[in-house]
Amino acid sequence: MWYLILYFVPCVVHCTSVLYYQPEQVHIAFGNTTLQIVVTWTTFNDTFDSTVEYGIDGLILKAKGSSNKFVDGGPEKHSQYIHRVTLDNLTPDSKYFYHCGSDLGWSNLFWFKTTPTGDNWSPHLVIYGDMGNENAQSLVRLQEETQRGLYDAVLHVGDFAYDMDTDNGRIGDEFMRQIEPVAAYLPYMTCPGNHEEAYNFSHYRERFSMPGGKQSMFYSFDIGPMHIISISTELYYFINYGFKSIVFQYEWLVDDLVKANLPENREKHPWIIVMGHRPMYCSNNNTDDCTHHETLIRVGLPFLHFFGLEDLFYNYGVDLEIWAHEHSYERLWPIYKYQVFNGSYEAPYTNPKAPVHFVTGSAGCTEGTDGFNARPPWSAFSSRDYGYTRLKAFNSTHIYWEQVSDDKQGQIIDSVWLIKDSHGSYPNSKIDWQRVEEMRLKNFNKIN
Repeated sequence: MWYLILYFVPCVVHCTSVLYYQPEQVHIAFGNTTLQIVVTWTTFNDTFDSTVEYGIDGLILKAKGSSNKFVDGGPEKHSQYIHRVTLDNLTPDSKYFYHCGSDLGWSNLFWFKTTPTGDNWSPHLVIYGDMGNENAQSLVRLQEETQRGLYDAVLHVGDFAYDMDTDNGRIGDEFMRQIEPVAAYLPYMTCPGNHEEAYNFSHYRERFSMPGGKQSMFYSFDIGPMHIISISTELYYFINYGFKSIVFQYEWLVDDLVKANLPENREKHPWIIVMGHRPMYCSNNNTDDCTHHETLIRVGLPFLHFFGLEDLFYNYGVDLEIWAHEHSYERLWPIYKYQVFNGSYEAPYTNPKAPVHFVTGSAGCTEGTDGFNARPPWSAFSSRDYGYTRLKAFNSTHIYWEQVSDDKQGQIIDSVWLIKDSHGSYPNSKIDWQRVEEMRLKNFNKIN
């Protein structure tokens, strides 16, 4: 009899725990290049193995990664194991199928499509912020469009679950399950928002796998003709977590912009696009910082105005700036220091003489949408409909975006062509030419 007991005990332990070995919350992101994909998922028990099996044209490959235990900062100390596996040397312009897990449990079968090589193709992005776990109004439409293969990647511009740490992290778990029909198929590229602040942004740092290393709060990547920079505006508003992060991000930003403006890089990826959560400008009828004249991220920290970003983006020729936070959509005329610099009266977005901004923070959430004050002269269009933005970079000269209203069953309520015959610094820009030369030499030595 004793040998029967020994035989059945492991089975009982294993069978009653198998649910917690099952992968969930699967999502992908670009790695160091768009031909490297990082697969991330969660299990609630340690599987001691993190594997992705993936295939193309009948060839089955296997990649191994690792996991780390993440413990929510709430009183229950709700924990999970977050797994990361990097898929390298992927074939361009190909459809891969994959699943992830271990011998203790596997996910469903998903797929993703790799990008073509080089910059001579037209990426199609979907962009939004402020989604929410409850009343994620745009999510159904986004899930359906993802399954139709409409997009190449997602930019989620902060504020995810409202909030990921709620109920000891369980709201974060549920949000990650909700976006799986999008994020398991499309690289889900993110930046932190104010609703991720709890426990020093630990849920954001741990749950997402962005370029630039684990827990990166800022990074950049190239996709087609675009160089996209993701920053954390929240470093300016939660300095209780330390002042050094603002300095690190600013210094990194300067180096990244200098490198992006080297002639050989700007020729390959002429469109420089920045995304961050809190806008520099908005005309909403609330008391958010973007309604104030000296917005922190625009002019820098109070009094001394250190580390302001508007001059930096202007000097280094940023073409487009994408924000969220306001639960609305707003498109600005080309703007610098509250002055409009349209390309011309007839064609304001053709060869503009300053960066163009838009705010797209109305994907959902329970807080409702934000209204507007009377439109100031620098605001071109605004809407408080729930919705999201589609953006396509056709080539080195033409970018198109449109705003989709979910309230109006997918109707396009705004559309814009941004056209530039050439890219670079704007008139009267002040560039640190010594730093440019240092970066040029550094880049040259690395190549040679």
